Formats: sequence, C-alpha cells, structure tokens
Amino acid sequence: QVQLVESGGGLVQAGGSLRLSCAASGSAFSIYAMGWFRQTPGKEREFVAAISRMGGNTEYADSVKGRFTISRDNAKNTVYLRMNSLKPEDTAAYYCAGTRVYSGTSVYREYDYWGQGTQVTVSS
Repeated sequence: QVQLVESGGGLVQAGGSLRLSCAASGSAFSIYAMGWFRQTPGKEREFVAAISRMGGNTEYADSVKGRFTISRDNAKNTVYLRMNSLKPEDTAAYYCAGTRVYSGTSVYREYDYWGQGTQVTVSS
C-alpha cells in the first residue's frame, strides 16, 4: 500500500506558475505509475497528466498540453506537476494517484491510491 500527500497548491494570477508535489510513502514507489487529476464542485474528476513507472512515458489532457509538465523522482518518492500559463479554468482541487498500470492511464477508476488533494485557484 502507498500513502500520497500533495502540496504546492495556492492562489496565483492568470499567466502565473505553480509546481505541485506528491510525496509517496509506505511501498515501493517505482512500481506505480502516477497520475494527476483535478476536480471542481459538482463535476467529475478530470484527468490531467500521467507518467509511467520509470518516467519514460507521459500523457496529458488536451486542455493542459504544452502548459503542464509531469515528472517524477523515484529516489525521492515524489511526483511533480509543473503548471505554467495558468488560466482561471485551471482552478480546481488537484489530486495525485497511483496505479499499477505500467504506463499510467487517464481512467481514474484504474488508480488504486489517492492523495487528499491540494487546491489551486487562478484569479483573472
């Protein structure tokens, strides 16, 4: 089993940047592909990005492609989400998640472990 804790959220102006971190503990981090999802009240959880176990493969939602970058440091048991050129529509609670699907997946039901979330608010 793995425990996930996100950090790095906050309030930022449109056009600004944030870097989210997700620290893992409790199990071998490198056996899990990792993903980031986001959710706003009343909406379903939305896929943002995923990264494979060793970091060689990444996948992004079209809405963030070219602006967000997912990365991981297996030595530090941490996955990151660098968010540039933020827009008000990026405002959401952001969650990291772990899956045994090797390359990661955009399907939230295939993730076994979730963090508690960190809020990102982008003002216009």
